[in-house]
Amino acid sequence: MLALFFFICAVQCATSQFRTILSKRDASINSSQLLCSMPGPPGAHGPAGYPGSAGQIGRMGFPGKDGKDGKDGESGDPGEKGSQGIPGNAGEPGPKGKQGPIGKAGARGDKGLQGDLGKSGTPGKKGSLGNKGAPGLQGICKCGIKQERSAFSVAITSSYPKERLPIKFGKILMNEGEHYNSSSGKFHCGIPGIYYFSYDITLANKHLAIGLVYNGQYQVKTFDANTGNHDIASGSTILHLKQGDEVWLQIFYSEQNGLFYDSYWADSLFTGFLIYPDQVVQNEMEEQ
Repeated sequence: MLALFFFICAVQCATSQFRTILSKRDASINSSQLLCSMPGPPGAHGPAGYPGSAGQIGRMGFPGKDGKDGKDGESGDPGEKGSQGIPGNAGEPGPKGKQGPIGKAGARGDKGLQGDLGKSGTPGKKGSLGNKGAPGLQGICKCGIKQERSAFSVAITSSYPKERLPIKFGKILMNEGEHYNSSSGKFHCGIPGIYYFSYDITLANKHLAIGLVYNGQYQVKTFDANTGNHDIASGSTILHLKQGDEVWLQIFYSEQNGLFYDSYWADSLFTGFLIYPDQVVQNEMEEQ
């Protein structure tokens, strides 16, 4: 600002000297005339001039430094759902999962058509006649010898028994030797030997999962699916029993106790009998 003030004073001084020289060409120039007096105090500002015309556009400046990162803006509204993408490639098969629980049995399908009878095989060659065997020992007459007996056949008197407990057959059809106990539902072996057991059970409204138990272990299991009608589940086996062994029937799967009783037209039976006693027992009987 101070430099501008001295510049204006210098310009005024030079202009005054130029005018004096023109008016007095013939006169000699005194050194006092060349000196300018000290400038007076600045005058009042004049009115603002008219704006000048716009200058030419200057050169583009150098890029400024990057400013600080601004604050994160507010989250926008969720956009519209895009179209479904192209299905990706199938992944590798995963490891085999654990085996799931047994599902409910489906409806029984229709009986299929009987297949064609297969061709008969080629008859084999007839073997040569064997040598005649030696005569056997003369047999012992056992007429009049007392034989031990054990046999029972019992029927159910109520529907839908509890699972995993001996089924009590309350109707006694036969109980030779009194070895079946209707209170416990168990057969108690009183004569060691070979026994035959069978059961024929009517089911309705539910599936049936029933098994024959020997000393706490299942020997035979039968599963029959309910198809909306009454059906029969059956099974049989032969067991070698020792004295004191026990045999009974029970439901082996939860809520699969479709055993059905109807006093007018449907029975469910449990049967067993001694085929032959052990040789030791038979020898004792012969000695007696």
